[in-house]
Amino acid sequence: MARTPISRPSGSRTNGEWKSPQRFFNRELSWLEFNERVLEEADNSAHPLLERVRFLSISDSNLDEFYMVRVAGLKGQQEARVTTLSADGLSVSQQLQAINRRTRQLIDRQGQIWKTLSQALEAEHISIIRPDDLRPKEKTWLKQYFTHRLFAALTPLAVDPAHPFPLIANDGLCIVLQLKSDTPEEEDEIFWAVIPLPNNLPRLIPVMDIPQRFILLEDVLLLHLNQLLPGFSVRQSGLIHLIRDSEMDIDEDVEDLIEMFKSALRQRRRGHVIRLLASEDMAPELLAFVKDELAIEDEDVFLVEGLLNLADLEELLVAERPDLRFKTFSPKIPAWIKAFGGNYFDAIRTQDRLLHHPYHSFDAVVAFLQQAALDPHVLTIKQTLYRTSKSSPMIRALIEAAEAGKSVTAVVELKARFNEEDNIRLAEKLERAGVHVVFGFIDYKTHCKISLVAREEGNLLRTYAHFGTGNYHPITARIYTDFSLLTCDEALCQDAAKVFNFLTGYAMPQRLDRVIIAPRRMQTELLQRIEEEIQLAQKNGTGSIWAKMNALVDPTIIDALYRASQAGVKIDLVIRGICCLKPGVPGLSENIRVKSIVGRFLEHARVIAFGRGQPLPNETAQVFLSSADWMPRNFHSRVETLVPVTAAELHAYLLHTFQMNLEDQKQSWWLTPEGAYQRAPFKAGDLSVHEYFMRHPAFL
Repeated sequence: MARTPISRPSGSRTNGEWKSPQRFFNRELSWLEFNERVLEEADNSAHPLLERVRFLSISDSNLDEFYMVRVAGLKGQQEARVTTLSADGLSVSQQLQAINRRTRQLIDRQGQIWKTLSQALEAEHISIIRPDDLRPKEKTWLKQYFTHRLFAALTPLAVDPAHPFPLIANDGLCIVLQLKSDTPEEEDEIFWAVIPLPNNLPRLIPVMDIPQRFILLEDVLLLHLNQLLPGFSVRQSGLIHLIRDSEMDIDEDVEDLIEMFKSALRQRRRGHVIRLLASEDMAPELLAFVKDELAIEDEDVFLVEGLLNLADLEELLVAERPDLRFKTFSPKIPAWIKAFGGNYFDAIRTQDRLLHHPYHSFDAVVAFLQQAALDPHVLTIKQTLYRTSKSSPMIRALIEAAEAGKSVTAVVELKARFNEEDNIRLAEKLERAGVHVVFGFIDYKTHCKISLVAREEGNLLRTYAHFGTGNYHPITARIYTDFSLLTCDEALCQDAAKVFNFLTGYAMPQRLDRVIIAPRRMQTELLQRIEEEIQLAQKNGTGSIWAKMNALVDPTIIDALYRASQAGVKIDLVIRGICCLKPGVPGLSENIRVKSIVGRFLEHARVIAFGRGQPLPNETAQVFLSSADWMPRNFHSRVETLVPVTAAELHAYLLHTFQMNLEDQKQSWWLTPEGAYQRAPFKAGDLSVHEYFMRHPAFL
């Protein structure tokens, strides 16, 4: 397709470098801007209606997780009286104030969008009805449903001097009640109770099992409260949603890592309440009771108009309305797999292979591991596991390989946030099957994505490797854009073996030929390549850098990019989420552009290209795939990989994918020097990078 020129911000260029903290955007506020972009997709009429509901649900779930982790961390710093300023010069208290202020705006916006979407859903005969809307037959059905499906699962809890306010689980919904006794001698007394809503019950109940007419669980409960609390009447009721601190303290001297994580997970469920959401119409007396019992400050209380906990709207997607969803997309199996009769070893020996997910099916990666498990010539399999699904076929393949007598090693990262429990169960399951399970390091998370297979071929022991930018998770691989490199290149495979020796034997590799890793040298190597591009631009008048990732936070890297911009290097960054770099600032970054792509698929791949003194794309550019975003944690406290791609066909394809990202109009947001994101204007026929690759699956 024709390439259209892309205009760049203009401005003077100086050799001076800004030293003020104002050269950075705040990390936390930048994340909230990202979640605003996700939320705006719920208001994007170009998307099918139920997909807009899904975006709204995701934005609310994202916000909860942000508070569990990032705000919890800041509150911990506040309690510890930490005085260190953020990179952009804000104190902890200033950041918390700014976060809460921005969050209130987001919550209000969520409520506005839900009001619009709920009206649109009703026009499509999908609705969340109120109790007053129930028809006689529905009331009869609902009474039976409550008796047989809900009653035994609900636990009303009294609150009085003998019964303290109960522990409400993190991310839990709870009905708070002020009651009066129906007994005349107690009619002047006030009684308090709470009823937690079990998170394993549906929040949206399809009335009469018709998945287009729903009623809220809390409304069903209140309708039948006389069965739960006979002899009492409700004076006041309200719904609350709690978010607790989900950070875990890790004891570096612990002897049993599994037991330590089990204990830490129990503590997480009892963490401090850091945010309380309540119905806006909750009676002041009821709200005051909750705040007092939870010892929560006013600044951490958020009143919500309309539906509380919009993340539960995901349950609406069960409605049988394919006309209101994205058209079904089936990932393709690359032609080269069929050309070699499904023999991955033969195909990879011929040349390196690249898979572009989700346009290429992740089943191809699974099949590679399954073939290795069944192949009698395969001696060993080594695999990193950061996140995967509970019933992953990759896990079954590793178990089959171990049971077949192969030496199988799995490096399971227990510190994969919110996947800790799943990974503990996974590790125990693998160990029972005879897999050597290694938990990596206390100090570092194992975030790299590598598979390594050693196979006897005649008198040779040949190794095959898979390097990925995403997790070995067959479910998220359907909606995350990522790359997989399959290779038997001797240097790359030798480096992969050394990385595994580091992960299992703690021996930091002294020398790697091709692969660059963190925490050893990744930041240094990136800085060196940026500096080389600066020198070439100063010498030849031309230099270029392309980088695509989820987050750009590291101040040292950002300052290097500023220096490159001042030297005339043209820099294009596709950053889905957090970006602390300020683009387009005269004298600082006028040669840097930043865009974010938010759409049907979640942009997750990390691709970096250095033009080597020429405009990109070009045949001599250095191109890398990586597991790492450019954040301090990725460079200094995680094991990550940066893998060069040199095979001409794959090299050209990766540059082509980046070019398509730059040309995208339908899903793009451009970051301004002031920190706002502006949606790229688009019209019918303009490029959507997701639609493009769905229609034009890679030929590799």
